Amino acid sequence: MSIMVDACVAQHQGDRKEQQDRVALMPHPKGGGLALAVVADGMGGHTGGALAAQQVLHTSRNNFEHYSVRNECPKEMLGASIREAHLLIKASRFINEKDPHSTAVMLLLQPGKATWAHCGDSRVYRFSGDKPQFQTVDHSYVEQLVAKGKITPEEALVHPNRNILVTSLGGNEPPRVDYGEAESLAAGDAFLLCSDGLWSYFGAAELGGVIAAYSAREAAERLIDRARARSHGDGDNISLAIVKLVEAPKASGVKAGLGGGNVSRPSVPERSASPYRSL
Repeated sequence: MSIMVDACVAQHQGDRKEQQDRVALMPHPKGGGLALAVVADGMGGHTGGALAAQQVLHTSRNNFEHYSVRNECPKEMLGASIREAHLLIKASRFINEKDPHSTAVMLLLQPGKATWAHCGDSRVYRFSGDKPQFQTVDHSYVEQLVAKGKITPEEALVHPNRNILVTSLGGNEPPRVDYGEAESLAAGDAFLLCSDGLWSYFGAAELGGVIAAYSAREAAERLIDRARARSHGDGDNISLAIVKLVEAPKASGVKAGLGGGNVSRPSVPERSASPYRSL
């Protein structure tokens, strides 16, 4: 069975004065069924956070374009991208007189598998159909309390310190990076990368249901609409990337996107006179 990729990236500024998130979905310049999705949530005052998040995208893009699946370890490439971005963000303090920081979550699609890395509280979810299979654990103060059994996951959603991170890119300490991998990918598998401006309004089951029921583009639009409605005029920046593996129509002649063929180009929700940002 041939598999193709249905993918989309989308953003909404929310009710903030500036969009400090950055998101990208990029195919490898040499093809080979490789693609990289990245979400970075910048922090650090006016323009500082945006510059930090942009640095994450720039560094990851540069490393990915030079990545060789035959000669390099995917985890090492992802980890190096996060660590290098951290050093460059940290160095920018002296140039811009700001205190920039950023989260980072990256997903590398390869023939037959996916590898991810994250630092901070931007997340990656994996779904099989509409069933949640995995989600990253935030590097945050409240997640430490949850892990120790001091509060419940439900209490974490409304905890006054839920936005405090214990690690990020650009801080004084080296960033903590956690990794994951999924093999034997098949049609029906899907991944969501997103900033906390999206996931804070949803449980994993609802996210999986929307992504399974619609195309990547339609799902992104519906998730953003729901998050905006639930924010009640106080919503954060939203950024997300959806990657769905779907069965290619037999008559189309499309080769498997994860088996040597071409990864489809990402689509983006577009509305006239709307705050959606096309990428």
